[in-house]
Amino acid sequence: MPNDWLEADPYLSTIKVISNSDNEPVTIEGNSDVLKCIGIGTDAAVFQYIHLPQYAYKLYSEEKKEKIKQEAEIYHRLGTSSYFSTCYGYHKNYLVLQYEEGITLYDCLLRGIYIPKQVVQDVDNAREYARQKGMNPRDIHLRNILLQNGRAKVIDVSEYLNTGNDYRWEHLRKGYDEYYHLIAGKSIPIFILESIRKWYSQRRIGENQIDDFMQDISKLINFWK
Repeated sequence: MPNDWLEADPYLSTIKVISNSDNEPVTIEGNSDVLKCIGIGTDAAVFQYIHLPQYAYKLYSEEKKEKIKQEAEIYHRLGTSSYFSTCYGYHKNYLVLQYEEGITLYDCLLRGIYIPKQVVQDVDNAREYARQKGMNPRDIHLRNILLQNGRAKVIDVSEYLNTGNDYRWEHLRKGYDEYYHLIAGKSIPIFILESIRKWYSQRRIGENQIDDFMQDISKLINFWK
């Protein structure tokens, strides 16, 4: 049914998403028995409405809701692709997406779930596909990639119309190629993952600075082991 996703609107209206400084995840105020929070980012939180579980509602903070139309436009340009989700529309301060099964790569590291090489190749292919559509794929990190039956699904495209290269994926790929074999299948404590995330954000690692950063991470992991 067209726009049946609007059924969730009264309940989403009871939720407030608040941005935080220093690139920290958003804070959520309010709750509803029929909404389930399934993801939290730095600009938005994602909810599933239990009566229409096929949809994912990306609810933006007031400060970042100007991104909604931009992200909807990006999904329109991407069209149908196995590498990305589908956008059904937007309303007020949220985007309506197809709900995607899977686990983020961040949670894979937390739980010790193996990340196959195919996932890395899929993200490379997804980035090339986006470039062919005239966009600039960026802001690709562990929480923006789902593992689905051994394959990758990229779930946040909000910055694909921005300029410049943030090198986040290049750094992750290098880390996978050179270091992942040391921790593959092992459960990494959250304090280590959060320390790495914060260091990376604070140090603003550039194109040619990743090797020193990787050495610092190796020291932290060796200390933990």
